[in-house]
Amino acid sequence: MNYLLSKKILIASKNPAKINDYKEAFKDLGFEIVSLNDLKIKRKIKEDGKTFEENAIKKAKFYGQLTKLPTIADDSGLEIDYLGGQPGVKTRRWPGYEATDKELINLVLEKLRGVPQEKRKAKLKSVIALYIPQNNIFTFCGETKGLILKKPVKKLIPGYPFRSIFYILRYKKPFAYLTKKEEKRISHRKKALRKLIRFLKSNL
Repeated sequence: MNYLLSKKILIASKNPAKINDYKEAFKDLGFEIVSLNDLKIKRKIKEDGKTFEENAIKKAKFYGQLTKLPTIADDSGLEIDYLGGQPGVKTRRWPGYEATDKELINLVLEKLRGVPQEKRKAKLKSVIALYIPQNNIFTFCGETKGLILKKPVKKLIPGYPFRSIFYILRYKKPFAYLTKKEEKRISHRKKALRKLIRFLKSNL
């Protein structure tokens, strides 16, 4: 069934790194990608869902209904086993406000101060929601497993703070130092994106 009648898709984000990820993934599909910045949309939605999926769906529906465009939104975060899955959906707002990248890194390290390396297991999770006008909604999930380092590496990727403290056992290196090929293979967001791309190719 051809769900997508529009060749323009809104990425419901203002995060430059995230928007570039989508543009790169969509470059061969023939869609025009626009962001909240492109459309000068300043309205915000409260992300108060209990799961990544709830937040992604809520954002996609809100901005899709606002613009009447097919809309993609995602919610991602870190789940630390030792902390019972925290920060989870509160990742960016874990301190009680919209934290900076460095504040989030410091908070994670403080919470795990003194915790031995073998107990620092964690997951990066991502859920992408695709909203199609007339209230069709589809979701796509991905996750990456690893360990939290005891101190950050020097490389900080704006918008993706945990890549500086997240160690990938498969490649024996921090996430921030993965090659593009390695990242594409194991990234939680890339896994969800691949599922989304397969769906779009099947339903154009």
